[in-house]
Amino acid sequence: MQKNNSSRGRQTGKNSNPQSKFKKDYKKSRTTTKPKSVKSEDDGVRLNKFISNSGICSRREADTYIEHGSVTVNGKLVTEMGYKVKPNDEVRFDGSLISLEQKRYILLNKPKNYITTMEDDRGRKTVMELIEHATKERIYPVGRLDRNTTGLLLFTNDGELAKKLTHPKHNVRKLYHASLDKKLSMSDLDKLRGDVIIEGRKVFIDAVSYVAGEKKTEVGIEIHSGRNRIVRKIFEHFGYTVTKLDRVVFAGLTKKNLPRGRWRELTNQEINNLHMM
Repeated sequence: MQKNNSSRGRQTGKNSNPQSKFKKDYKKSRTTTKPKSVKSEDDGVRLNKFISNSGICSRREADTYIEHGSVTVNGKLVTEMGYKVKPNDEVRFDGSLISLEQKRYILLNKPKNYITTMEDDRGRKTVMELIEHATKERIYPVGRLDRNTTGLLLFTNDGELAKKLTHPKHNVRKLYHASLDKKLSMSDLDKLRGDVIIEGRKVFIDAVSYVAGEKKTEVGIEIHSGRNRIVRKIFEHFGYTVTKLDRVVFAGLTKKNLPRGRWRELTNQEINNLHMM
C-alpha cells in the first residue's frame, strides 16, 4: 500500500501495514531531546516520590498522607511536602518500615472475561488473579482492556513509565486485530484512512488494513488513542459490530511465545526500549 503523508506527523504511514510499521519505528529514540542532568542519590529523593516508589500509593496520595501525619523519618514526624529522604534514612508509614521496591515489568496475554481492575466488589474475575504469583511487589495494570477484549496488558510498579505509556502526548501505539460481524467494504476502509470523528472528537488512526490471508471481516487497526472502547466505537460508527478484539502489539511489545492467559517478565532490552520512547 502507498503511504499517505498528512500534515500531522503522527499520521504518517496511515495506509501501510500496521505490523511492519511497528517493527521499524518503535526503537527510534528522540535525538532532538536534550540530555537530562544526572543527580546523585546523595541529594535525596522527595518524600512523596519515595513513598510512591515503595508501591504504597501515588505521589498525590502520598502528599495527603504526609500532610495528615502518617509518615516519620528517623523517628520524627514529617509533614513538609518537599522533604528529601537520604539513602540511610529510616522511613515509616503508619508505623511500618518501608523501602524502595525493585521495579517489576510483567506482560500478560489477557484472556476474555477478565476485567482490568485491582479488585471487583461484584465478584467478577480480574486480571490480578492471573498474575498474583508473578512477583512479591505490588504491581498495577498500565491502561485498560475491556472485559471482552483479549491481548497484551502490561503491569508494573514503575509509576513514571506507566504515566508515560498512558499519556496521549507520547503517542504510544497499539495494534489490534478486530473481527467484524460482516465484511469491511473497501469504501469504508478508505473512510477509516481519512478523518474519523467519534463523539465529537477526532480519532487518530495510524494505520488500518485487511489482515493478510484472512477474510475481509478481519482487520488490523493501529491507534495511539487511549479512549475507552475506542476501537469498538470506531467500527460501530460505520455500522459494524466487533465480535472479537485482540491487542497484538503494545508499545513495541508483541505476543510472540506468550500463550493466552500466561505472563512473562520483560527482558532488559524491552525495558530499555520502553524508557527510550
